Amino acid sequence: MKAFIAAATALALLPRIAWAHHFMGGGLPETLAQGLLSGLGHPVIGLDHAAFIVAAGFFLASIEGGMWGVLALIGGSLIGAALHLAGFGLPGAEIGVALSVILIGGLVMIRREVKLFWLAGGLALAGVLHGYAYAESIFGAEAAPLAAYLIGFSLVQLGVATAALLIHRRLIAAREAWARLASSGIGAAVGTIGAVFLVINIAA
Repeated sequence: MKAFIAAATALALLPRIAWAHHFMGGGLPETLAQGLLSGLGHPVIGLDHAAFIVAAGFFLASIEGGMWGVLALIGGSLIGAALHLAGFGLPGAEIGVALSVILIGGLVMIRREVKLFWLAGGLALAGVLHGYAYAESIFGAEAAPLAAYLIGFSLVQLGVATAALLIHRRLIAAREAWARLASSGIGAAVGTIGAVFLVINIAA
């Protein structure tokens, strides 16, 4: 666990803007393809965002109609990105992102049942925070690459969350004991990632 925390801390300290623009050598995307690639990459190269998406899909596996929660997350992230691009300020967004990662990690770990209505609402709200952060790396881009970027980060969230949901459902069907063990491990790991990012953002 100490090694995991050290690795999470090191990754969290990497310059986010540089990573977000890794496909363009540090610049804004200028074409549809560049915008799409950047959008596909951004949610998964940010450790806190990737952890949240995986955990959300994993948790939704045990809830009937869980795919609606995935769609709520994507919808919220698009709203959050739109708010940022429109110049709307959202103070403490990064801290909010970290807290959302801690919360979803805790839910996965304790496997507490939550009604889909409330969970979808919570995921949409968290999505606003994550989407607001995603938009930082596309701010100022032209309309075409911007639209492609939004499509890209929506698709990658859909793919990752759906994969986590389906894998967990298969695990539950195969052996419940393994599913409980996986929930404990993934929940603890995601919660730790969130805690590391929370400390870093508070100290920044």
